[in-house]
Amino acid sequence: MAGQGKRGGGSKKTISKPATDADDSYIVFSNSKDDAKMKKSDAKAPTNKNGVNATQSNIEDAPKKPNIKQLIGGPSWTGPLPVDILHKHCTREKWQKPQYTWNQTPDGFTAQVILRAENPKTKETITLPPIKLPATHKHLAFQATAPEARQFAASYALFRVCSMRNIHMTLPPNYKDAWKGEFQELKNEDVKNGKGWMYESNPFAAKQEREEAQALMAKKREEREKQNAKEMEKAAGPGTGPSVTNGGGRNVMRGWTRVPKIDMGKRTRAQVENVVRENAVWNPNGVIISEFQCRNIVNELTGLGFRKSHVEEAVAECKDKEEVLEWLLIHVPEDDLPGWSLPEGYVAGISMATGNMKREASIKRLTESGYAVELCERAFDDCSSNEAKAAEVLQDLLVQGENLHVSKPSIYPNEDLSSTWKEEKDTLEAIFGSRFSRSSSDVYQIELAIPRTSACILRVRKSISYPKTPPILSVTSPGLPAYIRLSVIRKVVEHCNATLLEEPMVFNLVDWLEAEIPKIVENPGKLREISAGASTINENTKQTNSKKKFQRRTLPPIDWRPGSSQSLAIFSRWEAKQSMSQQQKMLAGRRALPAWTLRDSIVNTVNRHQVTIISGETGSGKSTQSVQFTLDDMIQRKLGSAANIICTQPRRISALGLADRVSDERCSTVGEEVGYAIRGESKQKPGITKITFVTTGVLLRRLQTSGGSTDDVVAALADVSHVVVDEVHERSLDTDFLLVLLRDVLSKRKDLKVILMSATLDAGVFESYFNGMCSVGKIEIQGRTFPVDDYYLDDVIRMTGSNSGSKNGNVDTEEDADFEPSIASAIQNIGMRINYNLIADAVRAIDAELGSVKGGILIFLPGTMEINRTLDAIRSIPNIHALPLHASLMSTEQRRVFPPAPAGQRKVIAATNVAETSITIEDIVAVIDTGKVKETSFDPQNNMVRLEEVWASRAACKQRRGRAGRVRAGKCYKLYTRNAEAKMAERPEPEIRRVPLEQLCLSVRAMGIMNVPSFLASALTPPESMAVGNAIDLLGRMGALDGDILTALGQHLAMIPADLRCGKLMVYGATFGCLEASLTIAAILTVKSPFISPQSKREESKAARSSFAQGQGDLLGDLRAYDEWVDLRKVSTYRDVRTWCDQYFLSSQTLNDISSNRSQYLSSLKEAGFLPPNYNSSTPSSLNAHNDNPALIRALIAGAFNPQLARIELPDKKYAASISGAVELDPEAKTIKYFNQDNGRVFVHPSSTLFDAQGFPGNAVYMSYFNKMATSKVFIRELTPFNAYTLLLFSSPPRIDTLGRGLTVDNWLRLRGWARIGMLVSRLRGMLDDVLARKIENPSGELGKVGEDVVGVVRRLVELDGLDR
Repeated sequence: MAGQGKRGGGSKKTISKPATDADDSYIVFSNSKDDAKMKKSDAKAPTNKNGVNATQSNIEDAPKKPNIKQLIGGPSWTGPLPVDILHKHCTREKWQKPQYTWNQTPDGFTAQVILRAENPKTKETITLPPIKLPATHKHLAFQATAPEARQFAASYALFRVCSMRNIHMTLPPNYKDAWKGEFQELKNEDVKNGKGWMYESNPFAAKQEREEAQALMAKKREEREKQNAKEMEKAAGPGTGPSVTNGGGRNVMRGWTRVPKIDMGKRTRAQVENVVRENAVWNPNGVIISEFQCRNIVNELTGLGFRKSHVEEAVAECKDKEEVLEWLLIHVPEDDLPGWSLPEGYVAGISMATGNMKREASIKRLTESGYAVELCERAFDDCSSNEAKAAEVLQDLLVQGENLHVSKPSIYPNEDLSSTWKEEKDTLEAIFGSRFSRSSSDVYQIELAIPRTSACILRVRKSISYPKTPPILSVTSPGLPAYIRLSVIRKVVEHCNATLLEEPMVFNLVDWLEAEIPKIVENPGKLREISAGASTINENTKQTNSKKKFQRRTLPPIDWRPGSSQSLAIFSRWEAKQSMSQQQKMLAGRRALPAWTLRDSIVNTVNRHQVTIISGETGSGKSTQSVQFTLDDMIQRKLGSAANIICTQPRRISALGLADRVSDERCSTVGEEVGYAIRGESKQKPGITKITFVTTGVLLRRLQTSGGSTDDVVAALADVSHVVVDEVHERSLDTDFLLVLLRDVLSKRKDLKVILMSATLDAGVFESYFNGMCSVGKIEIQGRTFPVDDYYLDDVIRMTGSNSGSKNGNVDTEEDADFEPSIASAIQNIGMRINYNLIADAVRAIDAELGSVKGGILIFLPGTMEINRTLDAIRSIPNIHALPLHASLMSTEQRRVFPPAPAGQRKVIAATNVAETSITIEDIVAVIDTGKVKETSFDPQNNMVRLEEVWASRAACKQRRGRAGRVRAGKCYKLYTRNAEAKMAERPEPEIRRVPLEQLCLSVRAMGIMNVPSFLASALTPPESMAVGNAIDLLGRMGALDGDILTALGQHLAMIPADLRCGKLMVYGATFGCLEASLTIAAILTVKSPFISPQSKREESKAARSSFAQGQGDLLGDLRAYDEWVDLRKVSTYRDVRTWCDQYFLSSQTLNDISSNRSQYLSSLKEAGFLPPNYNSSTPSSLNAHNDNPALIRALIAGAFNPQLARIELPDKKYAASISGAVELDPEAKTIKYFNQDNGRVFVHPSSTLFDAQGFPGNAVYMSYFNKMATSKVFIRELTPFNAYTLLLFSSPPRIDTLGRGLTVDNWLRLRGWARIGMLVSRLRGMLDDVLARKIENPSGELGKVGEDVVGVVRRLVELDGLDR
């Protein structure tokens, strides 16, 4: 205590004023009475000659104790401490002051933080649970002193509420390392386990939302349990397998007696087992289970009835408890499995009914040794029904572990060997007396004398070369499991081969067996050693599934030394070209652009900074000139060979148009000095092409295949000198993704230059994103547009005199008072939708006004359907050259918009927003703007990405307007009111915040980036952490991710630009031989059903659709209708096809859209390398061998839509009397119920072809759906019925119910059946994943024998529901 008093006195002496709240964490509190005594003792202490307290003097002479900052941050630390930062953060967020609790243990001090906040409405104080590390990381919290524990607790609390921010940069070194290391790893684990809510920036709001969600879930669960209890009240009938009651008398079969039952035919099961035996791989990644986990698994599974030695063997080969259980259920022979895992009514032994009694008797004798029935049958048949030869083949298979085969013996019997056999047999009979018995001259039995073992008989059969080879042995005993009998045979034969050959040996064998069998029973050895004979499951023993890794071609780094021979040659050619008349003419045109006046500024800024942001209005020349300025500068500095400029564009037409324009300005040919690369098309020459215009997706694909780490991405850009990202203001998902990658690359490659170009003057957000990482420069270029006059909806109506169309819905009438009644009425009639008559009237009026003046008209529309309807409306106008322009067109069709119209005609272009930026159509003098755009959005009710028609932003409308003033003063006709324009958003929401993130997360993971949430958190506008977590969870449920590992299916889906469910369907279709059908269904889902349903003929339309569906489901009906339409078009006239469509209520336009989308998907599969480049839909191929198999197609649809499925519950069966007896009646449609996991009971939508269904094909007991909508009820649409084996093969792996009731899938779907069947199917699922993986390595190749076998077995199971044909 004295020392503590001295420290207190010393502190009081050296600190001039009391410490503040934020800086008192270093104080060590002590007993106040003792402190008082200390002060008294100090007062009485002797003084030295200078009159200073001697005790105090001694303290001051000693080395000074470090203050709290030095203690926490080190001697040189001057920054803030975690306690200070947390205190300020709480103050800023208007939370209460954080409170600390601490505890002292033998390991050190620990502290916890308690946060509180007052609800501004209720004034109630909300208190969060203490923020502390979980038990798994508790060791990190132990600190040497209480102040250090307090600071550590504050740093962890900061991480919990600020993990998305870079606060760790201001922390002391130790806490900074923990922030980036252990804290981040802990967060990743929590997010993966669905605990991302723990790291929300507002923990109080997260707590409230979580409590509300839990309350809602509890309410739903209670309602669901009540409903299930009510519906299952009748289901407590007697069980037929295990006991139906537990020890307390509760009926354990409650809820299981009415669930679907799975079975597997004998031949089908043999086929599955053969495939699994030959190809199964366990623990492919070589995971080693810890000793602690091993003990727990052994104890738990031994408690379930497995032998301890079996469990220990399984643990040594498997990766976790689930795989151990799977291994046991497949390997342990049926007669040694726990009772709960056996099928209902199981009886040990074999049962055959072939009618061949002699064959049955022989096989029964062979199986008595413990060999599998199937092996005995195969051996007997292969040996031409020779039982003795079959027995020898089986024994060789057991001992040597070779494949079953029959070979000609190398040693032939002779008289001497036969006499040896006879003499030994007579001797043995004399020795063993009544224990010896003969079956034939070559077979006899000896009863073994083994204590505590029921009758154990050794059957000895003469081998073909006895005694040069062991005899054929068999051990039978009623209480001995088959695999132990086989283990005995294996060990005794090995003993013979080692010590007893060449002499009569049976007596010694009997002696050895009577001594060793008890030991073998106690420790039978590994199941794998006798698996060749015990079961047909004798799988490949390899433990790793090595895959050929893609080796990327290493790109040479840039040589920045000026004056190389290649650079000098480039300079000479460039210099010679400058004097050419054609080049001078092009330069004159370039000098007229606003960008030319800033040429030197642009070049200097790019050279001085790693990142340059160029903002420029439409027509400034930023897209065409900036890249040329940069290239010309490098050429003049004799660095031409080092130049490799990649310029990204958001759309294909932009890349193509700019490549043409820039190559023309440089008097070059596209593909030489200037080139392009878009999806499916490329013109460039390595080393020759210096400027390459690419779509953003093409560059991302290049980086995506690099490997994923920052070093891999850097290597992928090793030969690139400049990356130009154009149109960054659009904030597309691909652009934001690319910026994250480039920011990481810039920290590693200081010589790489990044140029960001934006059509809007809002560079601040991009500047702040890159500031701190590298130097950023900015350039602003003024636009060069002529004046543009604006005309709004009322002006257009006056100009055209239009009042066309019926009333299209209510509009905002705030401006009606400003309009004359006729205009107001016309606006009301036109409504908020696009009026095509008004567009046609406007085109007619503009054409008349322009007269002989040349110039085109550009119409902005939201999508392709609107473009087609507009073109139909204006085609009747004379002298109009109408053209479409949208992203779905082929490159050649898109280029048609650039040349002038034919003589005497006026060009009218109907375009989507692809014409807003990047491309320049020179002769446009008038713009008609509908003010609409189709924007990607996400509907959480049906989990589907959709394009919705919404108002464009004001920034986008400004870009559209500017297109009218490129060559002369122009006019913009806005088909919306001024009030509507005022209500438009200033800028569009970044795409990363308004779309589902599954595709983005999959792309990030496909690049090899393990920590997806952390990567996306560094985006320009980070998405919500919960949205990222949900996306990763869904990817896992879809089979694209297995934990953190990207599956084969996930690799495929990452390469296909489609909704994940559509992509998954196409991958399955190509693998299972029904590609064309899958392509069509994916296109139908992307567009819509081709059937139309007029209000007055709704029932007739539904009947027409049902006539195609034939009970197979909505999508198969749509597929058949499309296929018939395609066939009809080949042989009939256009009029006949239209008549047929009208007859069956089919939309010709929708069918054409489906055909177009289908072609795009086919091109995507070719570009991804999944299909051969020369694949043609009309050419017969194994890819389409099963297009006419509806059962298989239904299964693949269900697999693609998983987890969107519902359980079908049929009512109790009813029967009617008939002459031949009772006949089962089909249930009424209204008595069939459907249940899904999220909503409980759901209902079939009235528009579905299955709305009135009384039964379902192929033993279907489940229903997949694509859309779900809630009105008065929760309805499901686009339905496809499927069976239980489809569920087992394409949903989550099944889990075994250890009470013996069956299997569970996805933790809510139940199936009654044998556990071993479930495990066989689970193994088959894994092998199917391997087939898909091999398909990735060689997408256009054949599946190979193994792949064909696996796919064939899976196809058979889903077609026949596991039964034999």
